[in-house]
Amino acid sequence: MSEHKATIDWKRETPDFAYQTYNRDHDWSFDAGVTVRASAAPAYLGSESCVDPEEAFVASLSSCHMLTFLAVAARRKYVVDAYHDEAVGVLEKDAGGRLAITRVALRPQVSFSGEKTPGPEELRQLHDQAHHACFIANSVKTEVVVEPQ
Repeated sequence: MSEHKATIDWKRETPDFAYQTYNRDHDWSFDAGVTVRASAAPAYLGSESCVDPEEAFVASLSSCHMLTFLAVAARRKYVVDAYHDEAVGVLEKDAGGRLAITRVALRPQVSFSGEKTPGPEELRQLHDQAHHACFIANSVKTEVVVEPQ
């Protein structure tokens, strides 16, 4: 077992606390000493220059899949040179009528080198194994799909 922590800090920066005017910007701090400026999504009166929780959710799924994929590929003796993903999450009403990220599409493009490179079926299997072993994907009820590019 391991624990993973984040510290979230927000402070009112407006004279009032009305829905239309209170500030949404806040900080996410992590044990590595990294602080990320975050806010609500612009549609919810947040700052466009900050990361919003919905983007961070999509990024965490993509990052976890990538890290797991790299581990699986390395164990199978493939040499990965580059990995690029333009992941997309869809925010919409779920079956219960609540707003939720209902689907995340991962679209990884992977470049290999060396004597051994996977064919299309082996690449699909690598992504499938990574998806099923990804800690974050295993932690959410959102449908997570992998669409290698």
